[in-house]
Amino acid sequence: MTETAQARAAAGSSFYAGMRILPREKREAMFDVYGFCRAVDDIADGDACADDPTGAMNRWRADIDALYAGGDAGQASFLKPHVQRHGLRREDFLAVIDGMEMDLRGPVVAPDFVTLDLYCDRVASAVGRLSVRIFGLEERTGIDLAHHLGRALQMTNILRDLDEDAGLGRLYLPREDLLAAGMTDLTPRAVLAHPGLPQVCAGLLHRARAHYFEATRIMDGAPRSVVKAPRLMASAYGDVLARLAKRGFAAPRARVGVDKLRLVGAVLRWGVV
Repeated sequence: MTETAQARAAAGSSFYAGMRILPREKREAMFDVYGFCRAVDDIADGDACADDPTGAMNRWRADIDALYAGGDAGQASFLKPHVQRHGLRREDFLAVIDGMEMDLRGPVVAPDFVTLDLYCDRVASAVGRLSVRIFGLEERTGIDLAHHLGRALQMTNILRDLDEDAGLGRLYLPREDLLAAGMTDLTPRAVLAHPGLPQVCAGLLHRARAHYFEATRIMDGAPRSVVKAPRLMASAYGDVLARLAKRGFAAPRARVGVDKLRLVGAVLRWGVV
């Protein structure tokens, strides 16, 4: 993908602001990883290849395999220079596809926590593992940061997007917490109308905060120059989580997005060495 196409794909997102602070080569690599994730996400959401989404996802899987086997990588060819330069791993690209296929196989509804954690690892922490290699973090530190920050960001998204996901027939809140809150009808509409919803959301919010805490601890021990972008993302989405907690989860739930002024402040704080 050209940088113009990359920027167009990411424009308007906090991801775009976070990656703009990177040096050009790393920025282009991140935009291309974003482009890959966006492409398979659009298939899972039905916005692309609606006539044969399973076939489209399988073609991405085959192209990623070919990329690493030295064959014709087809639509994944744009990733080749970044794979070579940064040592991006095949299993992380495939994990992202596996995560999107969890949505594609049918709406995810009230998964048990093991399944939810696997989903978060595939759609968020796997992206983090690709990203930290581009950022230049040391191997073990990078994997640990991807584990915690990926889960923190995804749990924030889950809490932010309750109503949007329910409109798609999806509900990512953990089954164990729903049952503990006395819910018996675990359909999205019933859960969102249940008086125990704030209790369930409080549990996931607590888990997200714990992951942000660990991610911050890891970044505090890493060279500032290689954690500028993840610092920015943690700051922006940590603020979203805090405002979700302040707003509460009882209906009606006003949409909470990234605060643009706070994002600018984070760019100014973390965007310089």
